[in-house]
Amino acid sequence: MATGDAPRLLGGRKKLTLKDAVAQSVGLMGPVFSIAFLVPLLVGLNASGRGAGNAAALSVLIAAVGVVGLGWIVAEYTRKIQAAGSLYDYVTDGLGGRVGAAAGWLYYTGLVSLGAAILPMIGGTIHDTILGEFNVEPFPQLVWDIILLAIVAVVMYLGVALSTRVQLVLALISLTVVAIFSVYVIVKSGGVHHVVSGFSPNSSPTHWSGVLFGVLYGVLLFTGFETSANLGEETEHPKRDIPRAVLFSVLAIGGFYIIATFAQISGFHFNLGTLSKNAGTPLFTLAGPNAAGGFGSVAMRRIVELVVIFDMIAVLIGCAVSASRGVFAMARDSRLPRQLGKISSKGTPIGASNAVMFVYAVVVTLTVTTSIFAIPNYPHYVAMFSWFSTYGAFAIAVIYLLISIGALKGLRDRGKTLPLYLASGAGFLVTAGAIFGSIYKVTAPTIEAPYTAAVVLFIGLVAAAAMSNTPKAETDFSELTESEQGPLKL
Repeated sequence: MATGDAPRLLGGRKKLTLKDAVAQSVGLMGPVFSIAFLVPLLVGLNASGRGAGNAAALSVLIAAVGVVGLGWIVAEYTRKIQAAGSLYDYVTDGLGGRVGAAAGWLYYTGLVSLGAAILPMIGGTIHDTILGEFNVEPFPQLVWDIILLAIVAVVMYLGVALSTRVQLVLALISLTVVAIFSVYVIVKSGGVHHVVSGFSPNSSPTHWSGVLFGVLYGVLLFTGFETSANLGEETEHPKRDIPRAVLFSVLAIGGFYIIATFAQISGFHFNLGTLSKNAGTPLFTLAGPNAAGGFGSVAMRRIVELVVIFDMIAVLIGCAVSASRGVFAMARDSRLPRQLGKISSKGTPIGASNAVMFVYAVVVTLTVTTSIFAIPNYPHYVAMFSWFSTYGAFAIAVIYLLISIGALKGLRDRGKTLPLYLASGAGFLVTAGAIFGSIYKVTAPTIEAPYTAAVVLFIGLVAAAAMSNTPKAETDFSELTESEQGPLKL
């Protein structure tokens, strides 16, 4: 139970359940969106030219093992701390208030950046897909962006229960369609006869070196798995449901990633040259008609395009929800202006939500009115997505690394020494590798994103040094009693 007069987000028996927490983690991971666009990076079609090749599924499997370690750490922390700014509090618990504050600024600017990156990406994708498939333009891209802004604003104001349920519906539809199609491709392409080679390091052009480099991108697939922990204050039984949600999300989506990755490799008959010709959207090619090298039809391709957009919207909502909770928590702890800690009559963080929406609006404006971060031969919304998502992914990877280190101190009193060291070691290795992969041989303007994140972290450490080492608000919240329950958020 909270102490003092610190504001608290409403929740309780009638509020969020296990399925809501799962929806938040799965929604922000965006498994269908990720698998549609990141497999080429795993294979080696990236700035460095290195990757796992036909052993991409093995890289995902190894990355999943490392992320399970991180998931175990987060799950253990959720039994100890149930607060809106979860990862910020975990770093604070393990490494101290000053490092925690700097980590919080970096982490939540990263989440805001991810949402800001994907919003114009969705608007541009909707616009270009309709134009390409039907040769019509109902609205210009800016109008689609404004519609998306309005949807996110309404969902966030009405409450997190609505947002998680929207995410759950979108994610379930997307996952079901792509999972069934992936299994169909594996069977139809004869991939069932090549499972062993698909998981062999010898299938990589550079063997284990390429497989391990592919792990760097494999970790990026799981970005956001921990965000259900941000809903600790609004969940009915946070000590029970949040750990289950985190671990279930990692395991279930990890299985989906392995199958879907192998399906794309198998669908192109383990021919990297053919895959490289379709590196932009390999999943869409496979969903297309046989004449175009696919296993579906024009109708199937359009269905897959639609569910990818659904999943992107789920990611957008997940980013907005998680970022607003974190900004609220930091404002409550006097790490950000107090105005950002205001709560609406519905128990939602209205001050933080408004700030997040303002940033989204600024990025949308920059996307349609400038050529900042432009990449030749790509739409500007793709360039903006590339830069801001790189910043966000790098920022989150740094926080994962800090949590893995801090857990050795913060969780040492839990009586699980061996699992703690194993999980911390696995988390450290995969996140350190992911950080290396985000800067190794990456060219401008994308390389400027992790450099910017490093500057933000440094400024945060300097600023935090001038602040109190201990946050002012209580971060260890117990489950809500019946008298503390607020109105139903729908």
